[in-house]
Amino acid sequence: MSPLLRVVALTKHFPIRKGFFGSRIAGLVRAVDGVSFEIAPGETLGLVGESGCGKSTTGRCVLRLIEPTAGEIHLGDAPVHALKGGALRELRREMQIIFQDPHGSLNPRMRIGEIVREPLDIFRIGNARDRAARARELLATVELPKDAYNRFPHEFSGGQRQRIGIARALALSPRLIVCDEPVSALDVSIQAQVVNLLKRLQDELGLTYLFIAHDLAVVRHISNRVAVMYLGKIVEIASAADIYDNPAHPYTLALLSAIPVPDPTVKLRHVPLTGEVPSAARVPSGCRFHPRCPFAEQICRESEPELTAVGSSQKSAHLCACHLRDKVARR
Repeated sequence: MSPLLRVVALTKHFPIRKGFFGSRIAGLVRAVDGVSFEIAPGETLGLVGESGCGKSTTGRCVLRLIEPTAGEIHLGDAPVHALKGGALRELRREMQIIFQDPHGSLNPRMRIGEIVREPLDIFRIGNARDRAARARELLATVELPKDAYNRFPHEFSGGQRQRIGIARALALSPRLIVCDEPVSALDVSIQAQVVNLLKRLQDELGLTYLFIAHDLAVVRHISNRVAVMYLGKIVEIASAADIYDNPAHPYTLALLSAIPVPDPTVKLRHVPLTGEVPSAARVPSGCRFHPRCPFAEQICRESEPELTAVGSSQKSAHLCACHLRDKVARR
C-alpha cells in the first residue's frame, strides 16, 4: 500500500540573529534536522520525545504552517513542499491540525457554531443552511450537547473545548490530521475519553493521524507505529509493540523506564539520564544523545549513527540510530 504521507529529510533551522536590527546571523537552532518517515492510510504514527526535541515543529512543517528549510513532504501524489498559492490552499482541505491548548486555539469572541463552521465558510462549501447543519452534525459526532452551537468557548471545560477543536478539524473531511499533543493539557480521565473519541473517529471516517505527544502511555494506546525523537532527529522507529517490548535505543529505554507501573511486585530496571537536553543551537558531535547516555563509548562521541534495521533482516520495519544497539538489547 502506498503511504498517504511521506516525509524525506525534513529540516527546519531557525537563524539566531544579532547585531543592529538583527542584521547578522550568528548561528542556527537545528529544531528539525533530516527527519524522514511514512504514514500509511488509516494508520497512526506516534511521534514522542522530550519537550524541545522538535516534535511540534515537525508537525507544523508537514502542514506548511512553518516553512521548512529543506526536505520533501508528499501527501499522496501531491508535493506539499513545492506547492504555492491556490494549489497549496486547496490542499489544506486534506490536512488539518488539532492544537495542544484547547483554550488558546478557540476564538473567545466567536460562538461554537461559528468556530466549527468557519472552515466551511472559508472554502464556500454549500450554502449557509448546509454549513450550519454540517456544524451541528459535527458537534453531535464529538458528543457535545445540542445547545453547544450558540454558546461561547469559556462556557465549556477543557475536555469539551478539545472536542470543539476536533469537530473543527473534521469540518472539511481531511485525510490527514496532525494531533499536536491534543491531551497533554487535560486531566488523565479526560485524556482517555478524548483518545477513545479519536480512535472511534478514525475507525468510522478512515482518518490518518500524526499523533505528537510526550506521554508514552497515551501513545501506546492509539498508535500503530511509534517514532522516538531526540534533539531534532528520529532515533528509533518501529511498531508500537516493538518499541515497548524490545526497545533498541538507550533513549527509548530511558523513556520507558520512567513510566510508572502501578504494581509494586514488578521490578523494572531504571536507566538514569544525567544532565539536561543540549541546546539545539550547539548540537553535540557524534551521537546527539551521547552526553546523557549510560552506555556511551568513544565511537558515540566521534561518529553520528544512521537509522538502520534492527536484527538480521535489512527489511526490518524496526529502525534504530545507535552504534551500541546490540549492547542495549542485551541489557
